Amino acid sequence: MPLQAKHIVEEISGTHCTIVEKGATAQRVEFLKKLLTFNGFEVISAEDKKEDESAPVTFTIGVTDLVFNPVISVYEMSLKTPSGERVSPAYWDQLKTEIVDQYWVRDEEIIDGTSAWHRRFE
Repeated sequence: MPLQAKHIVEEISGTHCTIVEKGATAQRVEFLKKLLTFNGFEVISAEDKKEDESAPVTFTIGVTDLVFNPVISVYEMSLKTPSGERVSPAYWDQLKTEIVDQYWVRDEEIIDGTSAWHRRFE
């Protein structure tokens, strides 16, 4: 589930939480749990109810900080990776492992050096 603009608060395992993501895989839960715990949040996850027995197992992830908004935190780049870099939207979505602060710059502009932020002077 991609980032959503709504700030959703629900109860997970008897605790009110800000919902970070619904319908996440076990690997996604592990990634977000490690990232959010490193940033000082208490993370709670719970298995979603299956409508069908053949449906894959999915989880809901939340943090106990009711003021936390994942959209704002990601786009303000206020979260950090364990290596100390800022979390970009592409890193959050697990599309890229390298972090580019200017998330609006296309990969082509970075590679060929045409972006003002990644200009190559030779």
